[in-house]
Amino acid sequence: MLLEAENIVKRFRRQEGGFVRAVDGVSLSLSEEETLGLVGESGSGKSTFARCLLMLIPPTAGKILYRGQNVGQFSKRDMLAFRKNIQIVFQDPFNSLNPLMTVGGILSRPLKIHNLSASKEETVGKIGALMKNVGLEPEMMGRFPHEFSGGQRQRIAIARALAVEPKIIVLDEPTSALDMSVQAQILNLLKQLKKDKKLSYIFISHNLHVVNFLSDRVGVMYCGKLVEIGPKEVIRDTPGHPYTGTLFSSIPSIHPNDRLKAKVTRGEIPDPANPPSGCYFHPRCPETEGLCRRSEAPMKEIGPEHFVACHLR
Repeated sequence: MLLEAENIVKRFRRQEGGFVRAVDGVSLSLSEEETLGLVGESGSGKSTFARCLLMLIPPTAGKILYRGQNVGQFSKRDMLAFRKNIQIVFQDPFNSLNPLMTVGGILSRPLKIHNLSASKEETVGKIGALMKNVGLEPEMMGRFPHEFSGGQRQRIAIARALAVEPKIIVLDEPTSALDMSVQAQILNLLKQLKKDKKLSYIFISHNLHVVNFLSDRVGVMYCGKLVEIGPKEVIRDTPGHPYTGTLFSSIPSIHPNDRLKAKVTRGEIPDPANPPSGCYFHPRCPETEGLCRRSEAPMKEIGPEHFVACHLR
């Protein structure tokens, strides 16, 4: 297995006392050349979990394993090698690119940090190749981020992630800040890059159409917990958890009959500082029973590679 998360917990201390349970016991794995989609409402813990995977923020509890090795026990040298192998593309390319640096400077920095270039000429050649890989002209490397469109800036961010030849790229809402036509271009680029460079992706998005297009498996998070995970076709067509069903039924459709079938979830996602007892979804669930209010459901397999945390399944 390429990357594994075992019972990852992340809590943040509140100024007024107590803790926010941003991630609450999430376990999953990522295989070679796989795309794992993570979906859920805002506040469900997707981005925090992704940052724990990269060790950008250390988890409060649990283990991250890269090729079977515990990342939390890595030396500085091992951690540098780990960071080379797992990169991230953030949601807003304008905020994730240094406005005072040219594109050439932005793309050369990871090459210098990881000693991947022996000379200035080699650096320039690698930057030009990276820009061509993401559909930009090498002649643009002297420009600054504000001189590019939103889609072009995201291509630069993708090129920066590719610069160190990683095995895994975490994509945190990489298309949500872009218009629809540009989204399609970036998604097709990501799909082609995955094939050409044999990459693995962790793809975080609110857009379920996009997740379905790019992912092999889909994990569903709710209030810091993983409530369902499985092959994308199974999750889309026969969801096991009531929350997953409401998510996928809310996908916009041009067909009136589909709109009539949409399930409406009442209420809001709970406060992660004070979650409900039992199953966190039970205050909003149309199928809830007494056991749901009293105890948390364990994750169980209900089909081939299809796991659900629900007492009713």
